[in-house]
Amino acid sequence: MDAITLDIMWNRLVATVNEQAAALIRSSFTSIVREAGDLSAGVFDRRGRMVAQAVTGTPGHINSMATAMGHFLKRFPVDTLAPGDVLITNDPWLVAGQLNDITIVTPVFRQGRAVAFFASCCHALDIGGRGLSADSRSVFEEGLLIPIMKLCEAGRPVQPIFDLIEANVRTPLEVMGDLHSQITGNEVGGRQLLSFMDELGLDDIEELADEIIDRSERAMRARIEALADGDYPFGLVIDGFDEPITIETCVRIRGDRILVDYAGTSKSVGHGINVCANYTLAYTNYGIKCAISPDVPNNEGSFRPVSMNAPEGCILNAERPRPVGGRHLVGHFVPSAIMGALAKALPDKVMAPGFDALWDTHLAGRDPRTGEQFSFTWFAAGGTGALHGQDGLSATAYPSGIAGVPVEVMENLAPVIFSRRELRPDSGGAGQWRGGLGQTFEFSVAMDEPFLFSGLYDRIDHPAPGLAGGSSGAGGILHVSADRTVRAKTSEMLAAGTVVRIDLPGGGGYGDPAKRDPQAIEADLRDGYISAKRAKCDYGHSA
Repeated sequence: MDAITLDIMWNRLVATVNEQAAALIRSSFTSIVREAGDLSAGVFDRRGRMVAQAVTGTPGHINSMATAMGHFLKRFPVDTLAPGDVLITNDPWLVAGQLNDITIVTPVFRQGRAVAFFASCCHALDIGGRGLSADSRSVFEEGLLIPIMKLCEAGRPVQPIFDLIEANVRTPLEVMGDLHSQITGNEVGGRQLLSFMDELGLDDIEELADEIIDRSERAMRARIEALADGDYPFGLVIDGFDEPITIETCVRIRGDRILVDYAGTSKSVGHGINVCANYTLAYTNYGIKCAISPDVPNNEGSFRPVSMNAPEGCILNAERPRPVGGRHLVGHFVPSAIMGALAKALPDKVMAPGFDALWDTHLAGRDPRTGEQFSFTWFAAGGTGALHGQDGLSATAYPSGIAGVPVEVMENLAPVIFSRRELRPDSGGAGQWRGGLGQTFEFSVAMDEPFLFSGLYDRIDHPAPGLAGGSSGAGGILHVSADRTVRAKTSEMLAAGTVVRIDLPGGGGYGDPAKRDPQAIEADLRDGYISAKRAKCDYGHSA
């Protein structure tokens, strides 16, 4: 396949999955998908290999979905499917590690033969159970688990499945609406692909998939081979639930292959911060790619040279039926652990640890505007770590890539009132390049009765460390009015009128603070990112 033809076909394929994602986002019923972008979309060949993904989406969704297609095809072999079939699951051990993340798969047929699959994974606003929290004792408390099954068969909805899901969630309109949006997005992608195949006279995409995947694999192997062979260890400590969690990482480079070994990592725990192996692998692949090959397409080929060892029973390879509702409170730290391990091999390409784990706030109660029960979740980001030559990003979600939702949207969707939302000064770790800033939210719920509050937060007791001599970022803070102590990662009933303030963590600094450019310090002072006291303390700057 000549390079020009391949480039045209590749760009058409990417445009197809982008159109799939756009249709899903435009038709979504929730701010989680519509504004925050907590979704993924991709196209797979008939062998179940991911060929291309949309430009939007989280690594935990897209990379988990890539490995999950094998489970779908084991349950429903490709030649047993018919036009109009739609498959579904949210099994945490098969897909994205959490019951709220629902994956929908649609086969695409040409002349009576399945030629591809379009799949998407979205975070459902509610999935029943205790609601989004980390204080469950088993996955059975966390909501409805949907095994791999047909949601539609030959174009007809399997109505009992729709009825079962609708009866088990607190927000049926939004949850069922987003399921239909996922189905619609897959259909749009399928139509675009068939049009593309008609135009270029393709009977299937197998040859194109082979070429894309093989080229991606060769590029990935070349990047790995350029690194010095060796074992690169790093340990990262985070808050955990009852006690701190240690993620022990050793990146083992041998020729054109990498093994990421998590031996020594803390054991799984009795609360919902455990991580399924497929979710760990998803962020392992992402962390490696960010460090050594961000420009190589993310598909089956780029995954092949990377393998993982997470001992069974450790918190990164939790066994059933461990609770996993807050799995990102551990899983999102995997890329930072990998970056720390690769700091000696690639000092100019890695970034210091940041806030890493999204701060998820979940509220539920009776909406006084409608008299109906509401269940509302939003995600917030702290500061990312700095890297060689660049300050960390403020209030930016890495590694998840989730976008912030405007407070005006959130206040319209739920009876929540925000009195503050601002960057948090002095929260970025000092360094030659400063860590990104966290942000501060202050809010209350406009209700005259108690409401449920759940804060899935980390990096309160263990701030993001710096790299190469950089300082740690500031730890997070959860404050509730009336001098009441509320513990992160648990669900609490709060009295009407309670004011909650969350100060999100900052990112770690990179390099010796004494080497920071004085003009950069002046700019930070001018913009209010650091105080005069911190300028003098951290940088010796006389403000």
